[in-house]
This record gives sequence, structure tokens and C-alpha cells, in this order.
Amino acid sequence: MSGSGTVRYAIESAPGGLAFVQELMNTISAGKPRTRDLLTDLAEAQAWLDQALEQWSRTTGTSMARIELDHGDQEQLRAFRDDLRRAAGQGRDDTLPPLRTASIAMQLGGSGEVHPEPRGTGWRRVAALALIEIFQAQQTGTWQRLKMCRNDRCGTAFFDRSRNNSGVWHSVKVCGNAANLRAYRARQRAQNAP
Repeated sequence: MSGSGTVRYAIESAPGGLAFVQELMNTISAGKPRTRDLLTDLAEAQAWLDQALEQWSRTTGTSMARIELDHGDQEQLRAFRDDLRRAAGQGRDDTLPPLRTASIAMQLGGSGEVHPEPRGTGWRRVAALALIEIFQAQQTGTWQRLKMCRNDRCGTAFFDRSRNNSGVWHSVKVCGNAANLRAYRARQRAQNAP
């Protein structure tokens, strides 16, 4: 899945439906030069959501009816995105209190498999879909690989594909080198100070 939030930062998408969560997290204003927050304008937020849901449907092979956003949804969706970003940046140590909630129904399929179904409308349905994808990623062990770039000036969400899950930069060349250079210069200034 390569939607507008993640592609504009030149980041490879997370696998499967987790890419939808990454896409939502990357609607922020970040990068150099700074890009726009895709959830600030209602028309732009709706266009982003339409594209993201289309990509999610193709990636997962699941269809979803269009989700309509209104002005109230826009603010709540930004708040939910911020909750996701804080949760991903906490190292998953359970220090955050419970954040936003969404309704999900469990449906028994004809083959005996249970399938989660997002409920609600507007931002609540988007949140339910994202929480379903996070839960499924937790079951497969991929959720802990969706991380926030350690460079505070960047802040994009990336999927860590390193063998030992030790990545901290969305791009070592872009953010890692810049951060290491800043740290080196700070050490040099400290050593040369009287």
C-alpha cells in the first residue's frame, strides 16, 4: 500500500493492512521542506481517506463502503492520529492510559472463522479499522516494527525491516546522518569550550 501520507516522505509501506495505520500516522506535517497536514482541510482529509481506503481494500482484498467525514470528524481523527503516534513512540511499555476507543463487532463467517468488523460512522469507523489492523499486527508480531523516526525534526512512522528490529531512523541517510552529525558537532563544541 502506498498512499499519499507515506509516499510523500519516501517511506516504504508496512505490510498488509498495517499500512493503513502507517498511512494515517503519516498524514502529519513533517519532512524537509515541511509538508501540509493532510487532515487540516476537510476536503483534503476526505480525499486522503478515500485513497487510503482504496489502497487498503486492494492490499487486504476486503471491500469497505466509503466513509464520509464531517468537520467534527476531522478534529477527532486528528486526535486519534495523535494517540496512535504517542502509543507507537512509547516503546509499548503500557505507561500511557487508555486512549480513544472504537466499536468493533465480531462476525462468525460461514467457514467458522471469526472476522472483526468496524462499526460507527466517520472518524469512529476509521479508528475501528485502524484498531483492528493494529490488533491483527500484534497477533503476528508486526506491530512492534511500526515505529516513529527518532529524529524529532522528522517524526514520520516507518516499518522497521531490520533483522533484529533495531531501526530508529526512517532513513539512515536522511535522519540518521543528520542526527549523528549534530551530536558530533555538539561534542566538538563541548570539548573546545574553555
